[in-house]
Amino acid sequence: MSADASSTRTTNTIVHFSSPFMLPDLSEEMQPAGDYKVVQDEEPVEGLSWLAYRRVATFIHLPSISQGNRLRRIVRIEPKALERLLATTNGTQEPSS
Repeated sequence: MSADASSTRTTNTIVHFSSPFMLPDLSEEMQPAGDYKVVQDEEPVEGLSWLAYRRVATFIHLPSISQGNRLRRIVRIEPKALERLLATTNGTQEPSS
């Protein structure tokens, strides 16, 4: 049985890319270096005797935060693809408040 929307937990993170990069599904668009907002949605795992969550979706907000009020979009990204991009661009990741 799947959890309802009210039990979904959302985590916001800021990631930093120190060099330009391309997202796997947007290979025709180079994204500039900078800070990007990443959102992860998780839902509770049912049937356990303790509280646990599983990730159900990860999204990156485009363009970078420093690019101001330009038209924004949210793109779904696989967590492993995001980790590889961060590793190859010497990126860092910090939880946002």
